Amino acid sequence: MNNLKKYNEKRNFNKTNEPTGIVSKKKNTKLKYIIQHHIARKDHYDLRLEYKGVFISFAVPKGPSFSPKDKRLAIKVEDHPLSYGNFEGTIPKGEYGAGTVMLFDKGFWEPTSKVDFEKGPIKFTINGKRLKGAWSLIKYKENNWLLIKEKDKYINSNNIKNYTTSIKTDRTMEEIAQNTQKINLTSPDKIIFEKEKITKKDIFNYYNLVKDKMMPYLENRLISTIRCPNKISESFFMKHLNTNSKNIGKKKIKNENYYYIKNENGILEEVQMNSYEFHIWGSSTNNIKKPNILVFDLDPDEKLPIKKVREGVKNLKKILDNLKLKSYLKTSGGKGYHIYIPLKTTSWKKLDKIAKNIANLLIETYPNKYTTNMRKDMRKNKIFIDYFRNREGATSCCPYSLRLKKNAPISCPIYWKELDTIKPNSITIKNIKERLKKRDPWKDFFNT
Repeated sequence: MNNLKKYNEKRNFNKTNEPTGIVSKKKNTKLKYIIQHHIARKDHYDLRLEYKGVFISFAVPKGPSFSPKDKRLAIKVEDHPLSYGNFEGTIPKGEYGAGTVMLFDKGFWEPTSKVDFEKGPIKFTINGKRLKGAWSLIKYKENNWLLIKEKDKYINSNNIKNYTTSIKTDRTMEEIAQNTQKINLTSPDKIIFEKEKITKKDIFNYYNLVKDKMMPYLENRLISTIRCPNKISESFFMKHLNTNSKNIGKKKIKNENYYYIKNENGILEEVQMNSYEFHIWGSSTNNIKKPNILVFDLDPDEKLPIKKVREGVKNLKKILDNLKLKSYLKTSGGKGYHIYIPLKTTSWKKLDKIAKNIANLLIETYPNKYTTNMRKDMRKNKIFIDYFRNREGATSCCPYSLRLKKNAPISCPIYWKELDTIKPNSITIKNIKERLKKRDPWKDFFNT
């Protein structure tokens, strides 16, 4: 039985941005632990310990204490999905748990006794950013347990009241509580997609819906956006910082200020500034010279049948599989597909060489089907395999980004098994909600 049934029944996912409850089937070598500060009807802390694909969760009214003398009440509540470990924001008024949620601490936990979340007791160690050492959970009636600090070198070494900001975004509860609709959205009724009658507000609402899914790919990565102040035909690439927002960071490279998004509000601020399409670098700002994503953009001749396009994508996957490279598929929002591969490298030069060798191997293995020539007149009946996005300064379309194309398509992650049923431009801003109810096909992307 799905032990996230209670979690899902209590939430209306058309109103709350909390993730849908799906039990994780991945067996992690380390068990995740998080604490979220939650100001709802009452101020409390939520302790969550990963176990058998979910977070076993306890509401701790006073929060954990580093003193063994304090026996803190911990009320066992419904299990939560592991994806909840990334959730931070506001739960709307009228919804279950309405209020502000801040990621207070994260790390890993390890049991040092038998694990029994029905009867207890459970002894365990925590290795978090703020909480460390040995702890116990002792059941004394129904769902009421006690959280107690065990004696070790960490006793009385810390106090949760020392921390008032998020471990994830460095925001205070007050900053998180600022409802995202309070971002001053100017010209909300301005029509961006004329034929489809899609307004700026529609686009804002879309990004508000997917901002938590986008952040893992945007976080600490330099970006370029496509801005569209008026007509789509007048859009332009925005690569350099032009704002002093606390939600936007900057990185100076060769005397140019590039920028990146610090938190989810940063995404929405960019939309307010008419940035509707997001493109990311292949490296993070804290290690800018060492890319960790390999990207292939398969862009076919416009007259090439979709069947041939899909065959071409499968051919590339076969080569990547033979090279023991785990690959992830998404729609481009255009005519082809994008393939992402998590890959840590030591330099851009090395990444470019890897990408070029794979592209050449594809051409050698399947003659007359591919080209690396950018010119459209040179790709007749062929697929242009664009590996040039793996160079310093180049960007690729961020997962879940809107594309400024006909019908407002989304560059959306999909399962490999869906390749034969989902067209490159069939997921759009108008049907994405149904898609988001499914399990995230790239869920383990950064764990690969």
